[in-house]
Amino acid sequence: MGSLSAISEELADLDGKIADILRALSNGFQKLDKIKDSNRRSRQLEDLTEKMRECKSLIKEFDREIKNVECNPDTTKMLSDKKQSMIKELNSYVALKKQYASNLENKRLDLFDGTAEGFAEDNNALLASTMTNQQLMDRGNEMMDDTDQAIERSKKVVHETINVGTETAAALKAQTEQMSKIVNELDSIHFSLKKASKLVKEIGRQVATDRCIMAFLVLIVIGVIAIIIVKIVNPNNTSIPDIPGLAPPAPSRRLLWE
Repeated sequence: MGSLSAISEELADLDGKIADILRALSNGFQKLDKIKDSNRRSRQLEDLTEKMRECKSLIKEFDREIKNVECNPDTTKMLSDKKQSMIKELNSYVALKKQYASNLENKRLDLFDGTAEGFAEDNNALLASTMTNQQLMDRGNEMMDDTDQAIERSKKVVHETINVGTETAAALKAQTEQMSKIVNELDSIHFSLKKASKLVKEIGRQVATDRCIMAFLVLIVIGVIAIIIVKIVNPNNTSIPDIPGLAPPAPSRRLLWE
């Protein structure tokens, strides 16, 4: 513990508490072998179980403290080995406790079963000794009737189980068919969406082409209108060819004798 005090006072304190509990567990299990009464042994096991819970909690605190302490790799390995040693010793006591608890439970069951069987055998022997042959036959017939009724009830339960299984299978089949229809409908919808998308793209391309043609026609009309306006304003402009119907009137000719 002196070396742990040099590292951390908290680690040293936890190490001392864990060592005390492990020592108490060792002494407790040694005393447990000397206890004959089952009730006292059960209480002793409960006390030891509580000590093991406390020891487990302290080991967790010890592990957290190791992570918080800054030290060299050798010291860290020494602390980790010490923690593993504590865990190993605690696990040995846990296994020992399970063994004692299992033995105690088996003894209780054996005692209970033995008492019940003995009572049942004594009761049956007493009844059989006081019955006449006719009563024994009647009793046997009653037991056979009870057995037949139990078998019929079992058959009924089996039949009902089969019916439930059949109904469940039919419901599952119907649900499977419905799911298949839904999948087919989804496929059809997906195909329709793809076809509609393709059609929309084609319409878009056609509209774009029509817009280009319309724009070209508008440009032509604007050009023609511009030429007409220029010709009307300046009819003597020779840089623009004459447009039929808009050419200026030809000068009148005079005869020679005039």
